[in-house]
Amino acid sequence: MFERTDAGAGGQVGFFFEGSRVEARAGDTVAAAILAHGERSVRTTPASGAPRGPFCFMGTCFECLVEIDGVPNRQACMVVVAEGMDVRRQEGAREATP
Repeated sequence: MFERTDAGAGGQVGFFFEGSRVEARAGDTVAAAILAHGERSVRTTPASGAPRGPFCFMGTCFECLVEIDGVPNRQACMVVVAEGMDVRRQEGAREATP
């Protein structure tokens, strides 16, 4: 189970996940904020549609791919939340973007 270890300091940042507003700590990655919000799945696999979620938190496994502000294939563990950001689950495979 994902759980924060301290109360933390700093401000709050609001973003949207699947259309719902989520409050995160300033400086959180998208992956950390989504997990702290209680969500476990951020994408589905192209082959079976199985749910997948953040795993390594250092950008090597690509399990946390999401769509951010309309751009697919973003690693949620490598992007810091920003006010008003729109994050969506990535369903299956998406075209690679340059």
